[in-house]
Amino acid sequence: MRTGRPGLLYPAWVVAIVATLGSLYFSEIRHFPPCTLCWYQRILMYPLVLLLGVATFKQDRGVLKYALPLSVLGVLVSGYHILVERIPGFGAGVCSSGVPCNVKYIEWLGFITIPTMSFVAFVLVTVLLVLKANRPRTVATSPAR
Repeated sequence: MRTGRPGLLYPAWVVAIVATLGSLYFSEIRHFPPCTLCWYQRILMYPLVLLLGVATFKQDRGVLKYALPLSVLGVLVSGYHILVERIPGFGAGVCSSGVPCNVKYIEWLGFITIPTMSFVAFVLVTVLLVLKANRPRTVATSPAR
């Protein structure tokens, strides 16, 4: 189903790719074990790479129905993770076993942590998808004779 140019789907797909590669870098190369909330964010971000990639190449505007809920849930989960990470005692018991959710493996510039980067990625994808949803469809027309 071809419905218009990919426009904003391509940058949303690139953001999803960068976020996925970043999470894999931190876990597989830097050996930071993901916590429970990190896994939830991965579950929401990784499918976006495939969904947005296919939609970009097929120019399928219908992907908004599937990708937008994932990105909005990702905003909520990563926002919650930031609160757990920064407010002592908040969300006690969320990561009660295994890797704690309030551990900051990195803290660039004093505030950029892994959940912060995840939050920014989900917000960017969500904003791009909302803009795509509100953009009028372009219909190819032949010149008048």
